[in-house]
Amino acid sequence: MSLSLITILLLLFGTKDAQRTTPDFMMQYFQRQLQVLEGRLIKCELDFQQFSQRMYDMSKEVHGQTGRMNVLRSEVKGQVDTIGMRLDRVERDVEYLHNKIPDTTHVEIEDSLLEHQVKEAKLKKTVIPKDKDCTYELVGIKSLKIVKKAGDANGSWMKDPTKGSAKIYFFSGPTNRTLLAYTSLKSFTEANTTKKTEVIPLPLPWQGTGHVVYNGFVYYHLADTNNEILKVHLSNRTVTDRLLLPGAGRMPAYSLNPHTLLDLAVDEMGLWSIHADSDFGGNLVISKLDHNSLAVEHTWDTNCNSRDAEAAFMICGTLYVAYNSDYGGRSSIKCLYDIHDTIYTESTPELFFPKRYTSHSAFHYHYKDKQLYAWDDGYQTIYKLDIRKKVAA
Repeated sequence: MSLSLITILLLLFGTKDAQRTTPDFMMQYFQRQLQVLEGRLIKCELDFQQFSQRMYDMSKEVHGQTGRMNVLRSEVKGQVDTIGMRLDRVERDVEYLHNKIPDTTHVEIEDSLLEHQVKEAKLKKTVIPKDKDCTYELVGIKSLKIVKKAGDANGSWMKDPTKGSAKIYFFSGPTNRTLLAYTSLKSFTEANTTKKTEVIPLPLPWQGTGHVVYNGFVYYHLADTNNEILKVHLSNRTVTDRLLLPGAGRMPAYSLNPHTLLDLAVDEMGLWSIHADSDFGGNLVISKLDHNSLAVEHTWDTNCNSRDAEAAFMICGTLYVAYNSDYGGRSSIKCLYDIHDTIYTESTPELFFPKRYTSHSAFHYHYKDKQLYAWDDGYQTIYKLDIRKKVAA
């Protein structure tokens, strides 16, 4: 307390009384001042807490708005990418239709030249290799042969149809990097095949069950990628080409086979890829690939959905899709798509596989043997197909 304040107190209470009362009075005065200060401190603390809460709420709101902006940015980017992919596909479709539709411009041709062109066309038709003849369609499945039970529940096995070799290629598991090769189907079925088995380590692992062996190369979906396809030389185990397939890998090709995002197939026309497109409600998309360069030659959006599908295969440019149930029922082909529009798909009956209540993880069509190499819950199975000439329109 200052000197002036003490003087005033002495004057007010008197010197004698002030001497008696000053210590108590001063204590009470200090207590009241301390209480006032404490009240102010409490109010400051409350104001600070309210300010901190408002800052926290504002920061939380800003963070939420930033998150929503990031989501919107990703959605817009995805839509832009999808539009770009669609425009690219439309351009390819227009180019395809332009090549298919004859030019209606009137052109006068000399009879002798026209006759020469007809003869030349007939000559070209006669030299088309027999294994490229695509006038056939699947009308039924004749028989079932269970060859062996080996490997994982999911896998695939096949032969290379271009080499005329009897060698069997064996891919076990939905992801791996080592495939096995057997000299023949007989050696594959023998009990002790260790000495006759060729172990082929691949440079990078595969994913799914959609691999194919074609013309001395193995084509497969690279593990831990959405849509990268590798082409690996079987002799020197080197990657010779790779492809990022547009629009693929965002969902399983078949809902009952979730490991397989990309499925590859071979038929009389060459190499194909099959995948499901979420932008088309999960319908399957097929692309014709150049087996030499892995370039996409053309793409078709099919009417076959991936829901309840387990596997598919190609015959003469026609996609055949097998469907089943979650608990493993009897497989049947309920949907097909013919790129040539020469098969009346609406009137095609449902084709049932021989009665066996399991599920398939892979089909591989061998167009020379006219057989289907299937992986059926760990059983290596061969289906003999009933293939006949297409009915002329």
